[in-house]
Amino acid sequence: MTLGFSVNSLLPKARGGGQLRMGLVRLSQEEWLEPEPDRAARVRAFADWPEGVQLLPEADAPGEELAEMLGVSGALPEAALSTHEDMCLLTKRENEDVYRLIGAAVAWPSDWYPKDKIGLPLRALHAPIAGYEEHLATGVDRFMDSLTPGAIYGRCNWFIAPTGERRWLAKRPPQEEFAHVTPDNAGDTLFVRSERQTLRRLPETGAILFTIGIYVEPLGALSSANIAMLDGAIESLVKVEGDRRGAPHYASALKQYCERVLP
Repeated sequence: MTLGFSVNSLLPKARGGGQLRMGLVRLSQEEWLEPEPDRAARVRAFADWPEGVQLLPEADAPGEELAEMLGVSGALPEAALSTHEDMCLLTKRENEDVYRLIGAAVAWPSDWYPKDKIGLPLRALHAPIAGYEEHLATGVDRFMDSLTPGAIYGRCNWFIAPTGERRWLAKRPPQEEFAHVTPDNAGDTLFVRSERQTLRRLPETGAILFTIGIYVEPLGALSSANIAMLDGAIESLVKVEGDRRGAPHYASALKQYCERVLP
């Protein structure tokens, strides 16, 4: 099984609601990154939001290694400018047994700020995610330790967002963000956002590169099969996510919309 580069191709393989799981698949080099990135959009995105780049001194060497791997001059920021994907570097410090975020070049975050995360250990990075510590933390730690250079793994997830913009930073409480959504307009006002994530270890520095490719489509643009999947996932999404991304404030409209358009 591989991972595509669109919401419709990612959703059948993506996690949204339900118990957390890594859900990793092995990827080839050719499947690693978006083959046709819009580099002009990346330049605009980072120019509009320069705080998306956060670097600790430890990120210099792995950032340069990554840039060379991608055939560009520079370090982590230049590497992320050349791809569709946002990029984060993690490594262990001397005398520590935890991975920390040492560099982030993120143009299109899913409601998080790199300045709040830089330098944090892996478990603290995921603290807002319900169930991460109980169900996933140990497995992720074990996987990171066992990841060898050359191997590439990917996974994907999905969220419902109130905007089709690739940079999603909630500015208001969720009850206000989704106040305009009704069963009649949900196809145009709810957006399905999928993160196509990959992990690989850089061979020289040993740092781990985490990439996040953002894909967004309005609910009404999805295939019937994917709308049916969302319809079946709403109850568990509300139960597991709670109010973290506003699920209770759009769930009823989403459910009613799905039931109207499905055969």
